[in-house]
Amino acid sequence: MSKSLSTPQNILDRSDQLRRALDGDFRDQVVSSLYGEAQRIAERAVRRDSSNKWDLDQRIDRIVTSPVFGLPMMILILAAIFWVTILGANYPSAMIASALFSLEHQAALLFESWGVPDWITGFLWHGVFRGLAWVVSVMLPPMAIFFPMFTILEDLGYLPRVAFNMDWLFRKAGAHGKQALSMAMGFGCNAAGIIATRVIDSPRERLIAILTNNFVPCNGRFPTLIMLATIFVAVDFPPVFASIAAAGAVVGVVLIGVVFTLLSSWMLAQTMLQGEASAFTLELPPYRRPSILRILYTSLIDRTIFVLGRAVMTAIPAGAVIWILANIEAGGTSLAQHVASFLDPLGYAIGLDGVILLAYVIAIPANEIVVPTLMMVYLGADLMTELTSFDEIRALLVDQQGWTLLTAVNLMLFSVLHNPCATTILTIWRETRSARWTTIGALMPLIFAFVVTFLVATLWRALV
Repeated sequence: MSKSLSTPQNILDRSDQLRRALDGDFRDQVVSSLYGEAQRIAERAVRRDSSNKWDLDQRIDRIVTSPVFGLPMMILILAAIFWVTILGANYPSAMIASALFSLEHQAALLFESWGVPDWITGFLWHGVFRGLAWVVSVMLPPMAIFFPMFTILEDLGYLPRVAFNMDWLFRKAGAHGKQALSMAMGFGCNAAGIIATRVIDSPRERLIAILTNNFVPCNGRFPTLIMLATIFVAVDFPPVFASIAAAGAVVGVVLIGVVFTLLSSWMLAQTMLQGEASAFTLELPPYRRPSILRILYTSLIDRTIFVLGRAVMTAIPAGAVIWILANIEAGGTSLAQHVASFLDPLGYAIGLDGVILLAYVIAIPANEIVVPTLMMVYLGADLMTELTSFDEIRALLVDQQGWTLLTAVNLMLFSVLHNPCATTILTIWRETRSARWTTIGALMPLIFAFVVTFLVATLWRALV
Protein backbone atom coordinates (compact mmCIF):
# COMPACT_ATOMS: atom_id res chain seq x y z
CA MET A 1 0.00 0.00 0.00
CA SER A 2 1.24 3.47 -0.81
CA LYS A 3 2.60 5.32 2.18
CA SER A 4 0.24 8.22 1.46
CA LEU A 5 -2.72 5.86 1.92
CA SER A 6 -1.45 4.16 5.06
CA THR A 7 -4.22 5.45 7.34
CA PRO A 8 -8.03 5.37 7.02
CA GLN A 9 -8.17 9.18 7.08
CA ASN A 10 -5.71 9.41 4.19
CA ILE A 11 -7.84 6.97 2.22
CA LEU A 12 -10.97 9.03 2.86
CA ASP A 13 -9.20 12.25 1.89
CA ARG A 14 -7.95 10.68 -1.32
CA SER A 15 -11.42 9.34 -2.16
CA ASP A 16 -12.86 12.86 -1.71
CA GLN A 17 -10.27 14.23 -4.13
CA LEU A 18 -11.09 11.59 -6.72
CA ARG A 19 -14.83 12.10 -6.31
CA ARG A 20 -14.52 15.81 -7.08
CA ALA A 21 -12.79 14.94 -10.35
CA LEU A 22 -15.73 12.85 -11.56
CA ASP A 23 -18.24 14.18 -14.05
CA GLY A 24 -21.44 15.63 -12.60
CA ASP A 25 -23.56 12.88 -14.14
CA PHE A 26 -21.29 10.03 -12.97
CA ARG A 27 -23.93 8.60 -10.64
CA ASP A 28 -26.55 8.73 -13.38
CA GLN A 29 -24.21 6.87 -15.71
CA VAL A 30 -23.58 4.16 -13.10
CA VAL A 31 -27.29 3.72 -12.38
CA SER A 32 -28.16 3.67 -16.10
CA SER A 33 -25.47 1.08 -16.72
CA LEU A 34 -26.71 -1.15 -13.88
CA TYR A 35 -30.34 -0.99 -15.00
CA GLY A 36 -29.39 -1.46 -18.65
CA GLU A 37 -27.45 -4.61 -17.81
CA ALA A 38 -30.30 -5.85 -15.59
CA GLN A 39 -32.75 -5.33 -18.45
CA ARG A 40 -30.55 -7.23 -20.89
CA ILE A 41 -30.27 -10.16 -18.44
CA ALA A 42 -34.03 -10.12 -17.83
CA GLU A 43 -34.78 -10.16 -21.56
CA ARG A 44 -32.60 -13.28 -22.00
CA ALA A 45 -33.92 -15.11 -18.94
CA VAL A 46 -37.61 -14.13 -18.70
CA ARG A 47 -40.35 -15.03 -21.14
CA ARG A 48 -43.55 -13.00 -21.02
CA ASP A 49 -46.86 -14.47 -22.16
CA SER A 50 -47.96 -11.07 -23.40
CA SER A 51 -46.23 -7.73 -23.50
CA ASN A 52 -49.30 -5.70 -24.47
CA LYS A 53 -49.77 -4.21 -21.01
CA TRP A 54 -46.11 -3.30 -20.73
CA ASP A 55 -46.23 -1.75 -24.18
CA LEU A 56 -49.29 0.30 -23.16
CA ASP A 57 -47.50 1.52 -20.02
CA GLN A 58 -44.52 2.60 -22.09
CA ARG A 59 -46.73 4.43 -24.58
CA ILE A 60 -48.45 6.31 -21.76
CA ASP A 61 -45.10 7.13 -20.17
CA ARG A 62 -43.82 8.60 -23.42
CA ILE A 63 -46.47 11.29 -22.92
CA VAL A 64 -46.67 11.51 -19.13
CA THR A 65 -42.89 11.76 -18.64
CA SER A 66 -42.24 13.70 -21.84
CA PRO A 67 -40.00 16.78 -21.48
CA VAL A 68 -42.62 18.66 -23.49
CA PHE A 69 -45.93 17.36 -22.08
CA GLY A 70 -44.94 15.99 -18.66
CA LEU A 71 -44.91 19.21 -16.59
CA PRO A 72 -47.95 20.83 -18.29
CA MET A 73 -49.97 17.63 -17.71
CA MET A 74 -48.92 17.59 -14.07
CA ILE A 75 -49.96 21.22 -13.59
CA LEU A 76 -53.32 20.61 -15.28
CA ILE A 77 -54.03 17.52 -13.14
CA LEU A 78 -53.15 19.34 -9.92
CA ALA A 79 -55.19 22.37 -11.03
CA ALA A 80 -58.17 20.08 -11.66
CA ILE A 81 -57.77 18.58 -8.18
CA PHE A 82 -57.65 22.08 -6.65
CA TRP A 83 -60.72 23.15 -8.60
CA VAL A 84 -62.71 20.08 -7.55
CA THR A 85 -61.55 20.48 -3.95
CA ILE A 86 -62.47 24.16 -3.71
CA LEU A 87 -65.75 23.74 -5.58
CA GLY A 88 -66.77 20.55 -3.79
CA ALA A 89 -65.85 21.73 -0.31
CA ASN A 90 -68.01 24.86 -0.25
CA TYR A 91 -71.38 23.19 0.33
CA PRO A 92 -70.31 20.61 2.97
CA SER A 93 -68.27 23.31 4.75
CA ALA A 94 -71.38 25.51 4.94
CA MET A 95 -73.47 22.59 6.22
CA ILE A 96 -70.96 21.64 8.91
CA ALA A 97 -70.53 25.26 9.97
CA SER A 98 -74.31 25.77 10.16
CA ALA A 99 -74.75 22.62 12.27
CA LEU A 100 -71.90 23.43 14.65
CA PHE A 101 -72.83 27.11 15.06
CA SER A 102 -76.45 26.06 15.70
CA LEU A 103 -75.19 23.71 18.41
CA GLU A 104 -73.16 26.59 19.84
CA HIS A 105 -76.26 28.82 19.94
CA GLN A 106 -78.44 26.17 21.58
CA ALA A 107 -75.75 25.32 24.14
CA ALA A 108 -75.29 29.00 25.00
CA LEU A 109 -79.06 29.37 25.53
CA LEU A 110 -79.03 26.29 27.73
CA PHE A 111 -76.22 27.71 29.86
CA GLU A 112 -78.12 30.98 30.20
CA SER A 113 -81.23 29.10 31.36
CA TRP A 114 -79.11 27.39 34.01
CA GLY A 115 -77.87 30.76 35.26
CA VAL A 116 -74.25 30.16 34.26
CA PRO A 117 -72.27 33.45 34.28
CA ASP A 118 -72.02 35.13 30.90
CA TRP A 119 -68.22 35.08 30.84
CA ILE A 120 -68.15 31.30 31.27
CA THR A 121 -70.73 30.83 28.50
CA GLY A 122 -68.85 33.20 26.22
CA PHE A 123 -65.46 31.66 26.92
CA LEU A 124 -66.55 28.05 26.44
CA TRP A 125 -69.04 28.35 23.60
CA HIS A 126 -68.33 31.63 21.75
CA GLY A 127 -64.58 31.27 22.23
CA VAL A 128 -63.26 27.71 22.52
CA PHE A 129 -66.11 25.89 20.74
CA ARG A 130 -66.52 28.50 17.97
CA GLY A 131 -62.81 28.38 17.17
CA LEU A 132 -62.99 24.59 17.10
CA ALA A 133 -66.10 24.65 14.90
CA TRP A 134 -64.48 27.05 12.44
CA VAL A 135 -61.40 24.88 12.01
CA VAL A 136 -63.41 21.68 11.56
CA SER A 137 -65.88 23.18 9.09
CA VAL A 138 -63.16 24.80 6.96
CA MET A 139 -60.55 22.04 7.16
CA LEU A 140 -62.46 18.75 7.07
CA PRO A 141 -64.27 18.94 3.69
CA PRO A 142 -61.23 20.01 1.61
CA MET A 143 -59.07 17.31 3.16
CA ALA A 144 -61.81 14.70 2.71
CA ILE A 145 -61.85 15.57 -1.03
CA PHE A 146 -58.18 16.33 -1.70
CA PHE A 147 -56.58 13.36 0.06
CA PRO A 148 -58.68 10.63 -1.66
CA MET A 149 -57.99 12.18 -5.07
CA PHE A 150 -54.30 12.41 -4.25
CA THR A 151 -54.29 8.81 -3.02
CA ILE A 152 -55.94 7.66 -6.26
CA LEU A 153 -53.03 9.17 -8.20
CA GLU A 154 -50.64 7.48 -5.79
CA ASP A 155 -52.35 4.09 -6.11
CA LEU A 156 -52.64 4.42 -9.88
CA GLY A 157 -48.87 4.84 -10.17
CA TYR A 158 -48.86 8.43 -11.40
CA LEU A 159 -47.03 10.06 -8.48
CA PRO A 160 -43.67 8.39 -9.24
CA ARG A 161 -43.99 10.02 -12.69
CA VAL A 162 -44.46 13.40 -10.97
CA ALA A 163 -41.23 12.83 -9.04
CA PHE A 164 -39.51 11.84 -12.29
CA ASN A 165 -40.66 15.03 -14.03
CA MET A 166 -39.61 17.27 -11.13
CA ASP A 167 -36.31 15.56 -10.38
CA TRP A 168 -34.18 17.87 -12.53
CA LEU A 169 -35.50 20.97 -10.72
CA PHE A 170 -34.90 19.57 -7.24
CA ARG A 171 -31.53 18.15 -8.25
CA LYS A 172 -30.41 21.64 -9.31
CA ALA A 173 -31.57 22.84 -5.87
CA GLY A 174 -29.50 20.14 -4.15
CA ALA A 175 -32.61 18.25 -3.05
CA HIS A 176 -34.28 14.97 -3.95
CA GLY A 177 -36.80 14.35 -6.73
CA LYS A 178 -39.19 12.62 -4.32
CA GLN A 179 -39.60 15.98 -2.58
CA ALA A 180 -42.11 16.72 -5.33
CA LEU A 181 -44.41 14.09 -3.78
CA SER A 182 -44.31 15.61 -0.30
CA MET A 183 -44.69 19.08 -1.80
CA ALA A 184 -47.85 18.01 -3.64
CA MET A 185 -49.22 16.46 -0.44
CA GLY A 186 -48.62 19.80 1.28
CA PHE A 187 -51.36 21.39 -0.82
CA GLY A 188 -53.82 19.43 1.29
CA CYS A 189 -52.01 19.92 4.59
CA ASN A 190 -48.39 20.78 5.35
CA ALA A 191 -48.35 18.40 8.30
CA ALA A 192 -49.34 15.56 5.98
CA GLY A 193 -46.72 16.74 3.48
CA ILE A 194 -44.04 16.51 6.16
CA ILE A 195 -45.14 12.99 7.06
CA ALA A 196 -44.94 12.11 3.35
CA THR A 197 -41.20 12.93 3.36
CA ARG A 198 -40.66 9.48 4.86
CA VAL A 199 -40.42 8.18 1.28
CA ILE A 200 -37.03 9.98 0.99
CA ASP A 201 -34.24 7.65 2.15
CA SER A 202 -31.46 10.23 2.54
CA PRO A 203 -31.70 11.88 6.01
CA ARG A 204 -30.17 15.11 4.69
CA GLU A 205 -32.53 15.44 1.73
CA ARG A 206 -35.51 14.38 3.83
CA LEU A 207 -34.69 17.16 6.28
CA ILE A 208 -34.56 19.67 3.42
CA ALA A 209 -38.01 18.51 2.32
CA ILE A 210 -39.35 18.83 5.87
CA LEU A 211 -38.03 22.36 6.39
CA THR A 212 -39.32 23.70 3.05
CA ASN A 213 -42.76 22.09 2.83
CA ASN A 214 -44.43 25.11 4.43
CA PHE A 215 -43.91 27.21 1.28
CA VAL A 216 -46.65 25.17 -0.39
CA PRO A 217 -50.00 26.74 0.63
CA CYS A 218 -52.24 24.27 2.44
CA ASN A 219 -56.04 24.24 2.29
CA GLY A 220 -56.17 26.45 5.40
CA ARG A 221 -54.57 29.31 3.47
CA PHE A 222 -56.77 29.06 0.40
CA PRO A 223 -59.77 30.94 1.93
CA THR A 224 -57.56 34.02 2.36
CA LEU A 225 -56.04 33.69 -1.13
CA ILE A 226 -59.45 33.17 -2.78
CA MET A 227 -60.97 36.13 -0.92
CA LEU A 228 -58.15 38.46 -2.00
CA ALA A 229 -58.15 37.23 -5.60
CA THR A 230 -61.92 37.71 -5.82
CA ILE A 231 -62.24 41.21 -4.35
CA PHE A 232 -59.02 42.70 -5.77
CA VAL A 233 -58.33 40.84 -9.04
CA ALA A 234 -61.63 39.53 -10.36
CA VAL A 235 -63.38 42.88 -9.81
CA ASP A 236 -61.39 44.42 -12.69
CA PHE A 237 -62.56 41.80 -15.21
CA PRO A 238 -65.92 41.24 -16.94
CA PRO A 239 -68.13 38.80 -15.00
CA VAL A 240 -67.60 36.03 -17.56
CA PHE A 241 -63.82 36.14 -16.97
CA ALA A 242 -63.85 37.05 -13.28
CA SER A 243 -63.57 33.49 -11.92
CA ILE A 244 -60.80 32.65 -14.41
CA ALA A 245 -58.85 35.75 -13.40
CA ALA A 246 -59.24 34.93 -9.70
CA ALA A 247 -58.15 31.34 -10.29
CA GLY A 248 -55.16 32.56 -12.28
CA ALA A 249 -54.11 34.85 -9.44
CA VAL A 250 -54.28 31.99 -6.93
CA VAL A 251 -52.29 29.70 -9.25
CA GLY A 252 -49.69 32.46 -9.67
CA VAL A 253 -49.26 32.75 -5.90
CA VAL A 254 -48.99 28.96 -5.63
CA LEU A 255 -46.19 29.00 -8.23
CA ILE A 256 -44.41 31.65 -6.17
CA GLY A 257 -44.56 29.22 -3.26
CA VAL A 258 -43.01 26.51 -5.45
CA VAL A 259 -40.20 28.92 -6.43
CA PHE A 260 -39.46 29.61 -2.76
CA THR A 261 -39.51 25.88 -2.06
CA LEU A 262 -36.73 25.41 -4.60
CA LEU A 263 -34.86 28.54 -3.48
CA SER A 264 -34.91 27.62 0.21
CA SER A 265 -33.94 24.02 -0.64
CA TRP A 266 -30.92 25.32 -2.55
CA MET A 267 -29.95 27.66 0.31
CA LEU A 268 -30.12 24.84 2.87
CA ALA A 269 -28.16 22.50 0.60
CA GLN A 270 -25.44 25.13 0.22
CA THR A 271 -25.21 26.07 3.91
CA MET A 272 -26.50 24.12 6.92
CA LEU A 273 -27.25 20.89 5.06
CA GLN A 274 -24.27 20.57 2.78
CA GLY A 275 -23.55 17.12 1.49
CA GLU A 276 -23.36 14.92 -1.52
CA ALA A 277 -26.67 14.47 -3.31
CA SER A 278 -27.93 10.91 -3.27
CA ALA A 279 -28.63 9.18 -6.53
CA PHE A 280 -32.33 9.24 -7.38
CA THR A 281 -32.89 5.70 -8.61
CA LEU A 282 -36.54 5.45 -9.56
CA GLU A 283 -37.97 2.41 -11.26
CA LEU A 284 -41.35 3.50 -12.58
CA PRO A 285 -43.98 1.00 -11.41
CA PRO A 286 -46.60 -0.31 -13.83
CA TYR A 287 -49.97 1.42 -13.86
CA ARG A 288 -52.47 -0.48 -11.76
CA ARG A 289 -56.10 -0.35 -10.79
CA PRO A 290 -56.58 1.66 -7.56
CA SER A 291 -57.75 -0.23 -4.50
CA ILE A 292 -60.88 1.39 -3.06
CA LEU A 293 -60.35 0.05 0.47
CA ARG A 294 -56.73 1.18 0.55
CA ILE A 295 -57.71 4.63 -0.76
CA LEU A 296 -60.41 5.05 1.87
CA TYR A 297 -58.18 3.92 4.73
CA THR A 298 -55.08 5.86 3.67
CA SER A 299 -56.85 9.09 2.76
CA LEU A 300 -59.57 9.27 5.40
CA ILE A 301 -58.12 7.47 8.42
CA ASP A 302 -54.36 7.70 8.04
CA ARG A 303 -54.31 11.26 6.67
CA THR A 304 -57.56 13.23 7.10
CA ILE A 305 -58.53 12.12 10.62
CA PHE A 306 -54.91 12.08 11.80
CA VAL A 307 -54.20 15.64 10.65
CA LEU A 308 -57.61 16.96 11.73
CA GLY A 309 -57.07 15.54 15.21
CA ARG A 310 -53.85 17.53 15.61
CA ALA A 311 -55.52 20.66 14.23
CA VAL A 312 -58.40 20.35 16.71
CA MET A 313 -55.98 20.14 19.63
CA THR A 314 -54.27 23.37 18.54
CA ALA A 315 -57.52 25.18 17.64
CA ILE A 316 -58.96 24.92 21.16
CA PRO A 317 -56.48 27.35 22.79
CA ALA A 318 -56.71 29.65 19.75
CA GLY A 319 -60.46 30.08 20.24
CA ALA A 320 -59.90 30.85 23.90
CA VAL A 321 -57.26 33.50 23.15
CA ILE A 322 -59.44 35.17 20.51
CA TRP A 323 -62.39 35.48 22.89
CA ILE A 324 -60.21 36.87 25.69
CA LEU A 325 -58.63 39.50 23.46
CA ALA A 326 -62.01 40.58 22.07
CA ASN A 327 -63.89 40.73 25.37
CA ILE A 328 -61.42 42.11 27.91
CA GLU A 329 -61.08 45.90 27.72
CA ALA A 330 -58.51 48.34 28.99
CA GLY A 331 -59.38 52.04 28.91
CA GLY A 332 -62.59 51.34 27.00
CA THR A 333 -60.75 49.51 24.19
CA SER A 334 -60.44 45.74 23.74
CA LEU A 335 -57.08 44.05 24.15
CA ALA A 336 -57.30 43.04 20.49
CA GLN A 337 -57.42 46.69 19.42
CA HIS A 338 -54.53 47.58 21.74
CA VAL A 339 -52.34 44.80 20.31
CA ALA A 340 -53.31 45.73 16.75
CA SER A 341 -52.34 49.37 17.39
CA PHE A 342 -49.00 48.25 18.83
CA LEU A 343 -48.31 46.16 15.69
CA ASP A 344 -49.38 48.90 13.24
CA PRO A 345 -45.88 50.36 12.60
CA LEU A 346 -44.47 46.93 11.75
CA GLY A 347 -47.52 46.18 9.64
CA TYR A 348 -47.12 49.42 7.68
CA ALA A 349 -43.45 48.67 6.99
CA ILE A 350 -44.41 45.47 5.17
CA GLY A 351 -47.49 46.87 3.41
CA LEU A 352 -50.06 45.47 5.84
CA ASP A 353 -51.48 46.69 9.18
CA GLY A 354 -51.58 45.71 12.83
CA VAL A 355 -54.90 43.88 12.59
CA ILE A 356 -53.55 41.56 9.89
CA LEU A 357 -50.45 40.75 11.94
CA LEU A 358 -52.60 40.16 15.03
CA ALA A 359 -54.80 37.77 13.03
CA TYR A 360 -51.75 35.76 11.97
CA VAL A 361 -50.39 35.64 15.52
CA ILE A 362 -53.73 34.33 16.78
CA ALA A 363 -53.96 31.94 13.82
CA ILE A 364 -50.69 30.15 14.59
CA PRO A 365 -52.73 27.14 15.80
CA ALA A 366 -54.74 27.06 12.53
CA ASN A 367 -54.64 29.27 9.40
CA GLU A 368 -58.36 28.72 8.87
CA ILE A 369 -59.26 31.40 11.44
CA VAL A 370 -57.35 34.29 9.80
CA VAL A 371 -60.32 35.72 7.85
CA PRO A 372 -62.92 35.50 10.67
CA THR A 373 -60.41 37.04 13.10
CA LEU A 374 -59.82 39.95 10.69
CA MET A 375 -63.57 40.55 10.41
CA MET A 376 -64.01 40.34 14.18
CA VAL A 377 -61.36 42.96 14.99
CA TYR A 378 -62.30 45.33 12.16
CA LEU A 379 -65.98 45.18 13.14
CA GLY A 380 -65.25 45.45 16.86
CA ALA A 381 -67.27 42.27 17.49
CA ASP A 382 -66.90 40.10 20.60
CA LEU A 383 -66.67 36.78 18.73
CA MET A 384 -65.34 35.46 15.42
CA THR A 385 -67.61 36.41 12.57
CA GLU A 386 -67.72 36.21 8.79
CA LEU A 387 -69.49 38.43 6.27
CA THR A 388 -71.84 36.68 3.88
CA SER A 389 -70.72 38.14 0.54
CA PHE A 390 -67.55 39.36 -1.15
CA ASP A 391 -69.24 42.75 -1.74
CA GLU A 392 -69.62 43.21 2.01
CA ILE A 393 -66.02 42.18 2.57
CA ARG A 394 -64.77 44.58 -0.10
CA ALA A 395 -66.80 47.45 1.40
CA LEU A 396 -65.31 46.76 4.83
CA LEU A 397 -61.70 46.29 3.74
CA VAL A 398 -61.40 48.85 0.93
CA ASP A 399 -63.93 51.57 1.76
CA GLN A 400 -63.72 51.50 5.56
CA GLN A 401 -60.22 50.17 6.35
CA GLY A 402 -58.37 51.63 3.36
CA TRP A 403 -56.92 48.46 1.91
CA THR A 404 -55.12 48.96 -1.41
CA LEU A 405 -53.75 46.68 -4.11
CA LEU A 406 -50.43 46.73 -2.22
CA THR A 407 -52.21 45.37 0.85
CA ALA A 408 -53.73 42.56 -1.20
CA VAL A 409 -50.47 41.66 -2.97
CA ASN A 410 -48.41 41.60 0.21
CA LEU A 411 -51.07 39.73 2.15
CA MET A 412 -51.10 37.02 -0.54
CA LEU A 413 -47.30 36.83 -0.36
CA PHE A 414 -47.35 36.81 3.45
CA SER A 415 -50.02 34.11 3.46
CA VAL A 416 -47.85 31.84 1.33
CA LEU A 417 -44.51 32.55 3.00
CA HIS A 418 -45.30 33.01 6.70
CA ASN A 419 -44.53 30.58 9.53
CA PRO A 420 -46.14 27.13 9.71
CA CYS A 421 -49.22 26.50 11.84
CA ALA A 422 -48.87 24.81 15.23
CA THR A 423 -49.92 21.44 13.79
CA THR A 424 -47.11 21.58 11.25
CA ILE A 425 -44.56 22.75 13.83
CA LEU A 426 -45.57 19.85 16.08
CA THR A 427 -45.18 17.46 13.14
CA ILE A 428 -41.69 18.82 12.36
CA TRP A 429 -40.73 18.12 15.97
CA ARG A 430 -42.11 14.60 15.89
CA GLU A 431 -40.38 13.79 12.62
CA THR A 432 -36.98 15.31 13.53
CA ARG A 433 -36.93 15.13 17.35
CA SER A 434 -34.72 18.21 17.19
CA ALA A 435 -35.47 21.57 18.81
CA ARG A 436 -32.91 23.17 16.48
CA TRP A 437 -34.52 22.00 13.23
CA THR A 438 -38.01 22.66 14.54
CA THR A 439 -37.04 26.26 15.34
CA ILE A 440 -35.44 26.70 11.92
CA GLY A 441 -38.51 25.21 10.24
CA ALA A 442 -40.75 27.66 12.09
CA LEU A 443 -38.67 30.84 11.71
CA MET A 444 -37.12 30.50 8.24
CA PRO A 445 -40.45 31.02 6.38
CA LEU A 446 -41.33 33.95 8.63
CA ILE A 447 -38.02 35.66 7.81
CA PHE A 448 -38.70 35.16 4.10
CA ALA A 449 -42.20 36.61 4.56
CA PHE A 450 -41.01 39.79 6.27
CA VAL A 451 -38.06 40.36 3.92
CA VAL A 452 -40.10 39.84 0.74
CA THR A 453 -43.09 41.94 1.82
CA PHE A 454 -40.80 44.72 3.10
CA LEU A 455 -38.96 44.87 -0.24
CA VAL A 456 -42.22 44.84 -2.21
CA ALA A 457 -43.74 47.58 -0.04
CA THR A 458 -40.61 49.76 -0.27
CA LEU A 459 -40.35 49.42 -4.06
CA TRP A 460 -44.09 49.90 -4.51
CA ARG A 461 -44.14 53.15 -2.55
CA ALA A 462 -41.04 54.40 -4.35
CA LEU A 463 -42.41 53.68 -7.83
CA VAL A 464 -46.18 54.22 -7.54
